[in-house]
Amino acid sequence: MHKQPKLERFNENVLSKYQIYNSIFMTLPFDTITKTGVLLPLFHDICKNGFSNKKNPTEIVENFFKTYQQNPTENEKIQLLFKFIQYIERQVVLFDAIEDAAFPIVNNMDGVGTLRNSKETAALENKKEALKKHLEEFKVRVVLTAHPTQFYPGTVLGIITDLTAAIEKNDLLKINQLLAQLGKTPFFKHEKPTPYDEAVNLIWYLENVFYHSIAKVYDYIKSNIFENKPVDNEIINLGFWPGGDRDGNPFVTTEMTLNVAKRLKQTILKNYYRDIRILKRKLTFKGVEQAISELEAILFENSVNPELNTMLPLNEFIEKLEQIKETLVVEHQSLYVQDVNDLLNKVFIFGYHFATLDIRQDSRVHHNVFSDIVTTLQNNGSKLFPKDYLDLSENEQIEILSKVSDYVDISIFKDEMVSKTLGSIYAVKTIQERNGEKGANRYIISNNQTALNVMETFAMFNLCGFNHDISADIIPLFETVDDLTNAAVVMEKLYTNEAYKKHLNSRNNKQTIMLGFSDGTKDGGYLMANWSIFRAKENLTKISREFGIKVIFFDGRGGPPARGGGKTHKFYASLGPTIEDEEIQLTVQGQTISSNFGTLDSSQYNIEQLLSSGISNELFSNANNIMTKNDTDIMNDLALTSYKAYVDFKNHPKFMPYLERMSTLKYYAKTNIGSRPSKRSQSKELNFADLRAIPFVGSWSQLKQNVPGFYGVGTALKKYEDSGDFEKIKQFYKNSDFFKALIGNSMMALSKSFFELTEYMSEDQEFGEFWKIIHEEYLTSKRLILKLSGYDVLMQNNPDGKASIDIRENIVLPLLTIQQFALRKIQELQKDENPDLELIEVYEKIVTRSLFGNINASRNSA
Repeated sequence: MHKQPKLERFNENVLSKYQIYNSIFMTLPFDTITKTGVLLPLFHDICKNGFSNKKNPTEIVENFFKTYQQNPTENEKIQLLFKFIQYIERQVVLFDAIEDAAFPIVNNMDGVGTLRNSKETAALENKKEALKKHLEEFKVRVVLTAHPTQFYPGTVLGIITDLTAAIEKNDLLKINQLLAQLGKTPFFKHEKPTPYDEAVNLIWYLENVFYHSIAKVYDYIKSNIFENKPVDNEIINLGFWPGGDRDGNPFVTTEMTLNVAKRLKQTILKNYYRDIRILKRKLTFKGVEQAISELEAILFENSVNPELNTMLPLNEFIEKLEQIKETLVVEHQSLYVQDVNDLLNKVFIFGYHFATLDIRQDSRVHHNVFSDIVTTLQNNGSKLFPKDYLDLSENEQIEILSKVSDYVDISIFKDEMVSKTLGSIYAVKTIQERNGEKGANRYIISNNQTALNVMETFAMFNLCGFNHDISADIIPLFETVDDLTNAAVVMEKLYTNEAYKKHLNSRNNKQTIMLGFSDGTKDGGYLMANWSIFRAKENLTKISREFGIKVIFFDGRGGPPARGGGKTHKFYASLGPTIEDEEIQLTVQGQTISSNFGTLDSSQYNIEQLLSSGISNELFSNANNIMTKNDTDIMNDLALTSYKAYVDFKNHPKFMPYLERMSTLKYYAKTNIGSRPSKRSQSKELNFADLRAIPFVGSWSQLKQNVPGFYGVGTALKKYEDSGDFEKIKQFYKNSDFFKALIGNSMMALSKSFFELTEYMSEDQEFGEFWKIIHEEYLTSKRLILKLSGYDVLMQNNPDGKASIDIRENIVLPLLTIQQFALRKIQELQKDENPDLELIEVYEKIVTRSLFGNINASRNSA
């Protein structure tokens, strides 16, 4: 199967099938405009030829109407453009389904980066025992977040799943039906989802994908590496943010948090019930039949009605399964024992919580909340805090926060944010009682800047009845370049605090620290963000080891390279011994969930890639993973040079006006894909600090100018070229896996750029010079990255990945053209003395609708 080169397998199983099924799709009559499917390929050709002949989007669209339509009215033009958008969105879905169906053929499921490969490599190198020892401690945590980068409603996700299955079987009749269904199913959400809606959408992946793929991977490890001996480590676990992530989301309430936790428990019980029903049909023997029927009944009752709360305690549930297993071994020749083992493994991994619900809030909100708590308690006669508490120094406040403890009554607080914040901490206790400790045992502090930020959260737990026995990890999130630089100092102050040290001791002397790519890249540019995180990890590892603390890094990774995405497992495999690597924890969201974990095959493959990257780094690490002093000096210089270039660019007077008026930034809020507001403050003025990373990165992606993924890289490399030291950089690239992974992901961002789309802006009176600055950095980055890698084309080492990007970009070329055409129309209409507001609104709808297909096609663009 895998003897053909990967690109050939891709062309045969993805490209060829897409061409066949797309030709069927284009002939299906979905509406009164039966010619849409005929006209779209013609429009595509005109777009392609137009950009190669340096035409602007307006000229291209008008040329199409002039060539293929007889004097159409403005309304007829608009209607046809909307139909094109709808068709292209569905072409993207079709391509997604075909690519998903071909996943196990295009990717070698037993090749490099899989567990089988790791096991065989360990055997060859006499490291089987070392592999076992590593897996007794090592964990991968995949945390699903509801950040809005997924434009498919649940109905469309269902069609993709069914279409993928039909394509795998080459069931033409079913494919035809599903394509017709796809053509008639709406993509657009008229109302914003609630955080609970987001949770339900993501629980679909837990139930239908992760439940099976994680169990399959764990079963393989247990049977093939541990030879079915007990392993006291679940190895893979899941985290969950919808319903618990309060940062910037005013719609998350305590009731919603509790309801999401209830839904998670109900869903895992439902999955256990299904498995028990299958087991019951097999276990028809004396001594087990009655036991399995009792478990079936109690699982059914509690999965249908979670309010019953009559489920056996988890340890008793496991005990009963173990008794059934024992009976099978002793009395029935171990018949179906493996099926019982499979369920036991699932219960061991997922418990009654399924996924751990993380709580998150911003440190600045906490600080305001805590000030209100202190003042209100003082006004109510409490002596917990001295009168002058708010005027004390940070060290003095920390000293007091280390000791406070109470069971405060939320009803005494008038401020809604105080009630919500304390409510979320009380919710942690409730969820732990219902779902087990793992149901909710992590509290993340966004934008963490000081030790005081952590200790305020620590004190809030103790004011909410935890009484210095906090059964949760308090996790600071360091995001900006400055905060990352200062992170080790903050943690040293905490490690030397007696109360906090005692807390860590109760948590097995482990400290989880989250490091965020999103705002880091927005703040300091691509190279500096990645290097700052690398250095912060080194410094935090060093200080933690000095204090006997095992630090665990939790990476806030988005989809694109600009937000820590791209080929994630390569980054983890490139980390050397100076960075603690006992666990890999990362966020995944939006299209990254559907593209990397959307099917059983892709989920299993990508989980194994993450596991193997940690195994590789620990067991098979080579000299290329160790940074020498010379390497560090070069990387530091590259980061500082690119940082200066990026900051100068960010401070350009046209930076914010360009994003606001020439990009799709302000249209993200109108897509109704996420429950959070699209910017942090309510002010009408748009300022940089308020920009959320997803619309920021996504807007550059829609422009096909992936600035956050490359800006400053070219300038940094050019410094070495100009000084005649480029060979030094080439040697560094050859010797450093970290730098290679960094440059590889930047290549991906460059590959998804298409400056011909916006070349018309170079002649714009206001923004022409600014566009040229971006374009120049793009050309420099592309030229020097090719020179550095020795490639003729970007992503030359990943031909199937490049082919996938090329096809996706080709599918949405007409969509991008329509988007730019509409943006230009809006700008023109707004210049009129009496602008046609209704027509402006129509073109704004076109821009908003065009976001969907572009983002979905890119898969990791926001």
